[in-house]
Amino acid sequence: MTGSSPGYLISTLEVLSALFIFIVGAVVAGLIVLCIVDVVQTKHAIRRNYPIIGHFRYFFEWLGAYFRQYFFAMDREELPFNRAERSWIYRAAKGLDNIVAFGLTRDLRRPGAVVFMNCLFPTLGEDAVPALPITIGPYCRKPYTTSALFNISAMSYGAISKPAVLALSNGARIAGAWLKTGEGGVSPHHLHSGGDLVFRIGTAKYGVRSDDAELDDGLLGTVAAHDNIKMIELKLSQGAKPGKGGILPGKKVTHKIAQIRGIPMGCDSISPNRHPDIDNIFELLDLLAHMRDVTGNPVEFKTVLGASGWLDELFAEVVRSGDQSAPDFITIDGGDGGTGAAPMSLIDDVGLTLKESLAMLVDALDRYGLRSRTRVVASGKLITPANVAWALCMGADFVASARGNMFALGCIQSLQCNKNTCPTGVATHDPRLQRGLVPEQKAQRVANYVANINPEVGVIAHSCGVEEPRQLRRHHARMILQSGSSASLSDLYRDVSTSV
Repeated sequence: MTGSSPGYLISTLEVLSALFIFIVGAVVAGLIVLCIVDVVQTKHAIRRNYPIIGHFRYFFEWLGAYFRQYFFAMDREELPFNRAERSWIYRAAKGLDNIVAFGLTRDLRRPGAVVFMNCLFPTLGEDAVPALPITIGPYCRKPYTTSALFNISAMSYGAISKPAVLALSNGARIAGAWLKTGEGGVSPHHLHSGGDLVFRIGTAKYGVRSDDAELDDGLLGTVAAHDNIKMIELKLSQGAKPGKGGILPGKKVTHKIAQIRGIPMGCDSISPNRHPDIDNIFELLDLLAHMRDVTGNPVEFKTVLGASGWLDELFAEVVRSGDQSAPDFITIDGGDGGTGAAPMSLIDDVGLTLKESLAMLVDALDRYGLRSRTRVVASGKLITPANVAWALCMGADFVASARGNMFALGCIQSLQCNKNTCPTGVATHDPRLQRGLVPEQKAQRVANYVANINPEVGVIAHSCGVEEPRQLRRHHARMILQSGSSASLSDLYRDVSTSV
């Protein structure tokens, strides 16, 4: 047959016409039904008054977050992280040049802005040295020595996906940094790379709890026996939700996650608001000492400061009992820290920011002569070299970031961490969405990000005239005041060096 017969063409056109009429009829019928439903329902006034059209309100409300992020927000005005910050991380993670031209885009007149004080004779390249090693836990059977300045903060398997955990653990190993496991317990994906891990014990004690939800020494010893596990963290509170335990929605509790945590599959994972077995600072110190004895590893606690009088009570008891009773390190989180799921009332309105609380902790350690015994890790929105340099000026020994490394994985700040619909595969257990995150590629991006932070912090340090970043002090930076003038951080947050 060399051509189509007229009858065949007519038949095809009739079928297509009928199909088109059917589709149009179905759409019209659907709109009529939707209109009737909107008018009859009494819950939503907009839909009742403006049937069908009222639905666009929800669509535009959903779309607005993406339009603001990419089209309407200025480079430095968006929260929780602006476009300039995210762009720096993306370029650093890809190993691209972060040199810019024509001058700053940051408003140095804004109250609270920090500016570093360059000196007349900066450190020459041949005089500069990398961050020096620090030993954590001198009284432990297995003290940990590391020079890692910038590390990866806690993200549990459950809050983030298997590919994300694999990429982070391998990225940490490549960069020579540590990775905190998060309170969901240690998973095979954390252990896979052989990199250094800090094992977190949350208030639910996932991974190391007995049948009655108490700390199981046998399970703790088994976890600590892994060569990867270098330190143990007891999480008291977290910046984004102080006074509230971890929250993992049931839709993210898969069979494997439920198995690791020891909870039912598909049920919400809600941790207690605090450790039920710790009622005072004496029980806190006793539990830390017990964990150190069972594992042989350095131990710490993580907290966000609100009330702070207990710091004096804690450190006075350490002085009375002896240096060996002190926490080996403390992670201080800011009230502006992040999480995958928390009540907005806690995220927005509870807990001191890191700008205030870091100084309070460091100065309390100084007052009691414990500054060189207990190391300080700063955590909470510290994602750029300037953030890290500021924390070192304030007295931190280390910095840890979760969200910065999420951006290195490809996070686009879509704010869907708790919905299991993360479009980049970072915070979802949907296999279709996870497919977009290739662990081998993203591990290198994480390593690049960490590796690019360190020399940039060094650039700031050398400009201030010190040889290595941990030599930065408060007098090396100034903060812009409401009046528009500036004041030295050493005046705003007075250094205290007198032992009590």
